[in-house]
Amino acid sequence: MGTFFGSFQHRLSVLNIEHFIWLCAVIAIMITLAILHHKWKGDDNKIRLWRWLCLLPIITVSVHAFIYLRGFRWFFSAHLPLYAIGLFAMLPILFAKRKIGYKITAAITGLLTGVSGLYYFIMTPLYFNHSTESYTRSFHSLVRDMDRHYVLKEWKNVDFAALEEKYMPMVQEAEQAQDKVKFADAVMMFCCELHDGHVAVEVTADDGRIECASYTMSYKPREYGLAMVQLDNDDVIAVCTTEDIHKLGIEDGTVITKWNGKNILTACEEDVPDLGMSVKENADRVAAMVLSGIGGDTVDVSYIDKNGTEQTVTLSDLGEPHTQLEAFRAYRHFDTLGTDEEFRSLMDENLTTKMLDDKCGYLRVTVEATDNSLYDIFVGYATGDHAQAREMFREKLRNLKAQGMEYLVIDLRNNEGGYDEIANALCDLFTAEDKDHYGVGIRKNGSYKLTAVHGIHGDGEFADLKAVALTNFGCLSAGDGASLYLSELPNVTLAGITDPYGCNQETGGISVLSGGIIYVGYPAGLVMDGNGDPNIDTRADRISRNPVEERIPLDFDAAMKIFRDGEDYELEWAVNYLENDQ
Repeated sequence: MGTFFGSFQHRLSVLNIEHFIWLCAVIAIMITLAILHHKWKGDDNKIRLWRWLCLLPIITVSVHAFIYLRGFRWFFSAHLPLYAIGLFAMLPILFAKRKIGYKITAAITGLLTGVSGLYYFIMTPLYFNHSTESYTRSFHSLVRDMDRHYVLKEWKNVDFAALEEKYMPMVQEAEQAQDKVKFADAVMMFCCELHDGHVAVEVTADDGRIECASYTMSYKPREYGLAMVQLDNDDVIAVCTTEDIHKLGIEDGTVITKWNGKNILTACEEDVPDLGMSVKENADRVAAMVLSGIGGDTVDVSYIDKNGTEQTVTLSDLGEPHTQLEAFRAYRHFDTLGTDEEFRSLMDENLTTKMLDDKCGYLRVTVEATDNSLYDIFVGYATGDHAQAREMFREKLRNLKAQGMEYLVIDLRNNEGGYDEIANALCDLFTAEDKDHYGVGIRKNGSYKLTAVHGIHGDGEFADLKAVALTNFGCLSAGDGASLYLSELPNVTLAGITDPYGCNQETGGISVLSGGIIYVGYPAGLVMDGNGDPNIDTRADRISRNPVEERIPLDFDAAMKIFRDGEDYELEWAVNYLENDQ
C-alpha cells in the first residue's frame, strides 16, 4: 500500500489545480441537486425548478470549454471526463417524479460521475491555452509555464529568464511580420537549449491538422545529393549518394575532407545547429549527417578521389531534400521514419518475437504499453508491479525456448517509451533479486523527493539466459529506462552504435501558443533513480548517464552494410556477439 499511496502522492504533485477546482464545483452542484431533490420531491413546482437547475452542471462545463478550449479545440479529449459529468447530471431529469426511476438514474449518475471524476482527478491535464494571446505574450506565457512546471529546471540548471531574453527579439520580429515559420523556429531553438527528448514542438496547419514533420528541426535542410557519416576513426564518408554527384567523382564511401572550404570535422563542430539532443556524444555522432544538408544554393565540397588526391567540386541544391532522411532511416534502421506511418509501424512491431536462427531468439519492444491501458495505469503504474506484463513476457520467452532458444536479442531501437513498470516486468524474469532502482517522486521548492519505489521484483526464470539489448539514439523515455535496467543485469549486455536518447521523466505539460498554431510539450512528473536523483536525464554537461556497455563499431565496412546495402548490421553484430560468448 505504501507504493500505491506514494504513487498517488506523486500524481497529486502534477495536479492542475484550476481544472480540479472546476471538477469540485461541478460535483458540488450535483450533490446540492441531490439534496434539493430529497427535500423538494413532493412539491411539483419545486421539482419543475429542480429540473431547470439540473442544467447547471452542463452550463458550468460549457463555460469551462469556452475558457479553456477557445482557439485550440484539440484539448477537448483531455477534458472529456469533466464534460461527460455535465451530461450525466441530466440523466435523472426525466425521472424526477418517479421514485424507482429516480433512484436508478441517480445511482447510475453517481457511479459514472465517480469513475469519471476519479479518472479526471488522477489524470487532470497540465495544459495551458494561450492561443488568444499574441506571439510575444504567448511566448512569455510559455516561459512562465515551464519555469513553474518543467520538472528538470533545477537538474539541468535552466535559467528561463535568460532564455526568454535571448529569443524574445526573434519572436518580436516574427510578430511584426506575422511570420509563423520564424515564430516556430524561435520556439524550437528556445526548446532545443533544454536538451530534453521530452520537450517537443509541434505546429498546426491552417486547417487545424498537426504538422509534426514540418518543424522537427530549427533549420531547413537542403539537398546536395549525398549524406555524410563520421566513422569511429574520424573519417567522414559520403553515403546514400545520388547519380548527380556520381558524375562529379563522389560515391558511397568517398572520404570527404572539407565542406565549403572548412575542415570537415571543424564544420561539424561549428556549423551544425543545436538540435536539442540530450547526449552530446550522440549529437556529435550524427553531426556529419546534419551538416550534409547545410549550405546555400551551392556548396564547395573537397574529397579524396580514387587516386588518393584531394579534389574540390561545387554541389548545387537539387530541391526537395531526401538524402539526409534516407541516411537517418538507415542509421536508425527505421524505414518509416518521418512518415505518417512512423508510430503505427512501431506499434505493429511491438512485443513481436521470432527465431533468428536455430539458437538465437528475438524480442522486439518498441513501446512499453499493453493492450490493457487501464491495467497499465491503475494497477501496473499505481502499484509499481505489472504482473500482467511479466506473465506476457514469460509466455513469449517460453515459446522461444521451446523453439530451441539458447540466447536472446532484445531490440529496443527507436523505442517510443511508455510505462517503466513494463520494462521492469521484463527485467523481473532475468534476475532473482529485487532491485529498488527506480521510482516516482515530487518536485517542490527546487528539490526532489522520492515517494514510491517501482523496482524490479525478481522472478529469475531466465536469469541464466544470455541476452543482448540493442539500443540507439532513437530509444527514449521508458525505452531509455528499459536500456538502463537491462544493462544492470549480469546476463544482459546493452549494445549500440550510439547511446540511448537520455530522457526518462513523465510527460504531461502542454502550452499552446498564439493562434493555436504552435504547442510545446514538456515533462512535468518526476521519475527518480535509486539514489534519489532524476532518473537517466542528462544534466547541463549533457554526458550520458545511460551509456551502452558494448559500443558496436562503425567502420567503413559497417557503414557500407548499413547505408549502401541496407543490412541490419547491428542485429548481425548482436547475434555474433552472443554466439562467441557461449
